[in-house]
Amino acid sequence: MILEIAHLTIRPGQNSAFEQAFAQAQRIIACMPGYLSHELGHCMERPQDYVLLVRWATLADHEVGFRQSAQYQEWKRLLHHFYDLFPTVVHFEPVTPYRV
Repeated sequence: MILEIAHLTIRPGQNSAFEQAFAQAQRIIACMPGYLSHELGHCMERPQDYVLLVRWATLADHEVGFRQSAQYQEWKRLLHHFYDLFPTVVHFEPVTPYRV
């Protein structure tokens, strides 16, 4: 299991529109091979900041399977124009066995 963590900074005044677009975009990612789960969090101290956590079976499921797919183009169309800065994306693997 791989945990993708994306720090998203949204343009001022775009939170509601971003969240509505994300409601559509999350359907795209949820259908991808290797997708396990996701959650979107909103920062309480900095209202323009969000964190997207996505669990993938493998790193390649995200980096190749999703990012090189036709569906990723639709994801970009729905979400990328909201970003004030391009998201920082990092991947983590568990140090201890994954527990459900």
